[in-house]
Amino acid sequence: MSIAGAIALIAIGAILRYAVNDEIESINLETVGIILMIAGVVGLLLTFVWHMMNRRRGDVVYERERPVERRVDPPPR
Repeated sequence: MSIAGAIALIAIGAILRYAVNDEIESINLETVGIILMIAGVVGLLLTFVWHMMNRRRGDVVYERERPVERRVDPPPR
């Protein structure tokens, strides 16, 4: 889940929880809104943790192997 997706879930859940006054038979929209907000917060936290783990992997610096230059001495006279 991306950061935008998590924020969208939080926004949709808040709209269902606080702004919608309709009632649907056998579905409580306030409960659905709370579930969506919780899922959005969990998704946001997991996304941040995932980004932090990937950032730490990039901190390792590897040195490239340098080619060895061989000097050829002129033959003795």
